[in-house]
Formats: sequence, structure tokens, C-alpha cells
Amino acid sequence: MAGIFLFRIGGKGKSAVTFREFHPEIGTIRSLVSTTATIKPQNRLQIKSPVGGRIDEILVREGELVTKGQVLALISSTERAALLDAATQKGKSETDYWKKVYNQTVLISPINGQVIVSSLNPGQTITTSDDVLVLSDRLIVKADVDETDIGNVKIGQKAEISLDAYPEIKVTGVVDHIYYESKLVNNVNIYQVDLVPSSVPDVFRSGMSANVNVIINEKQNVLLLPISAVKGRNGSSFVSVRGGSPDSVRKVAVQTGMKDERNVEIVQGLSTSDVVVVKDSTFVMPKRNSNGSNPFVPQRGNPQQRKG
Repeated sequence: MAGIFLFRIGGKGKSAVTFREFHPEIGTIRSLVSTTATIKPQNRLQIKSPVGGRIDEILVREGELVTKGQVLALISSTERAALLDAATQKGKSETDYWKKVYNQTVLISPINGQVIVSSLNPGQTITTSDDVLVLSDRLIVKADVDETDIGNVKIGQKAEISLDAYPEIKVTGVVDHIYYESKLVNNVNIYQVDLVPSSVPDVFRSGMSANVNVIINEKQNVLLLPISAVKGRNGSSFVSVRGGSPDSVRKVAVQTGMKDERNVEIVQGLSTSDVVVVKDSTFVMPKRNSNGSNPFVPQRGNPQQRKG
């Protein structure tokens, strides 16, 4: 854990064996469900005009935050636009008259939110089916969770969110909703899970890809060892602990708890002062030649083979 060392044990007549040395450490261990996700609006609201006609003015910009009741755009109906076009031929007074008589259609925001789509410009002709603007009340993270993991995910659990486009930005979030109906993706049942981020950075954009770690369980200030240092046999777990002398190793039974990809929690049987050793299979001592000579020392050729 804190450091890895190599030492060998083996006395006279014994084969030398190399061990790796681990020191149990106090730390945090977590159980996670990791998956991919997409940034999406929780509620995507399309703002359409109640009348067909012409856009006079767009009063907000894409990305701007708006409040409920705020005027977003001004529209001239087809009839108003035709009257104003005709009035311009008769002069300013005629145009001003019809502007007062025939009011514009006002588009008002029904929610507090953000403008996420504003692709039309003043002067464009629209119908009642066209989206003048699209609003979002807030951006959330929509994660895809495999049915084998969905049983571990609960409302209110914390999660860590990172964007593929900005991996250095880490955002925390909370599981807000778990969908009841699955969808089939590559012959696997997937359930969507909504996560609400604690804060929404300016770089968040609808449609961005993200990675999510939902924290299923977490323990702090527990004793940890690498998984490779703990062995199991007949339902019991044990470790090899170095004794007082360099060539002394004894087996100690331990009780384990949570596991993650790297570490295991040691509930009982060890302390931070113990030194756990594991036989190192990556280092193999060279065998001596049949004549007992050291394989690292250059050997002279057989004199008989040099004759002739």
C-alpha cells in the first residue's frame, strides 16, 4: 500500500523466494456503478407562435437565462405584416397608424429557464408549427444503466459526473429519477436514470457525452489492503504476515468487508503496524547449472571441445 519492497527468504539448503511487501493503510473504499450518459434538458419546451406571420424581433440570445413572464420575441401576423408592407408605400404616418391599430403578437416565457435553441432571425416567415425558440428549465444527466446494475441504484444516491469533452471538470450529482420502462440496446435491457448535477458549469451543452459513477456504498477511515494480498480457502480469508526475523512468515486469518477494483476492507485480523507479504511470481531466481556453478559467471569452454 504505502510502499512495495522486495526481500528474499531462504537459508542454507533452501530455495530463495522473492516476496512483495504491503503495509495496510487507513483510507476510503467505495462501491460504484459506472456507466455512460448524455447531457439533456429535463424539460425541453418548444416556443411556437400562435399565429403564422413574420418575426419582427428576437429579444433573447441562445444560452441566455430567462424568467417566467419575460418577453422573448415579437411577431407580426400575416395580415399585420401585409398591412405594414402596404403602408410603407404611403409614408411614415400611415405606417405608424397601422402599428398602433394592429398590435404585434408577443411570445412570453412560461418558465424560468435557459434558451438552448435560437436559430431564426428577424424578417423570417414562420408558421404555427415552427419553433421560434427552445427553452430548458435545467440541464440534467441522463445515464444508461444495465439491468444487472439497476437494482443497486436508488433515489438520492450521490454520483460523480465528468464530460468527455472536458474530462478535467468533475461535477457531483444526485440520482433524481429511475425510469420504469427499459429500452433494448445491443440486445441488453437498459434503464435510464436521471441525475441532477449540484452545479451546471458554463461548458455544459445539451447532447454532450458524459461518464457517471454512482456511489452505491462508501466507507471512510477503514483498513485497506490490495486484493492480491488476501487469499481465500474453504470460505475463509487469510494473509501472510512477516514475523520478527527476515525469513519468518506466518498465516493470519482476517475478516474482510467491502471490495472495489483494487482494494479490500480488512474488518478484523490486522493493524497498520503489520507487514503483509505476497510471493512475487514476476521474479524467478536463476537455477544453478548441473555442475553447481553460478549461471551469472562466464564459463570456460570444454578443453576437449577446443582440440582438433
